Amino acid sequence: MNTDWDKAIAFVLKMEGDYTHDPNDPGGETKFGISKRAYPDFVIKDLTEDEAKEIYVRDYWRPCQCDDLPTPFAIAVFDTAVNQGINKAKRILQIALDVTVDGVIGDKTIAAAFKAKRYHVKKFLAERLAEYERLMAGNPK
Repeated sequence: MNTDWDKAIAFVLKMEGDYTHDPNDPGGETKFGISKRAYPDFVIKDLTEDEAKEIYVRDYWRPCQCDDLPTPFAIAVFDTAVNQGINKAKRILQIALDVTVDGVIGDKTIAAAFKAKRYHVKKFLAERLAEYERLMAGNPK
């Protein structure tokens, strides 16, 4: 695994925080950003940081091919996958890179990511923000 994993998981864990059970959070009960809604068979309150890391690498990092992406995209795609889902993260990446949007991070998407300019990273972040705005418009809480 490349060194971006360490940076990415540290960022996500810091942003997601510890245990919460906020009735306004659509994920419901969460710990380290892992939600009861997404993982109904887990006792979320008892989840360890190491278990959360295992979930994140297995269910978000690897499915988004983050090891194969350059640093700015690896971290941003991972965080987007955690917050908006892996399919949305993949599609936003492809939109930002101006490649075919098929939800598959393959050779063409990876090659485009390595050829990308600063503009493409900003476009990714703008697309991600627009998706957050759409989500918030649908659920202001």
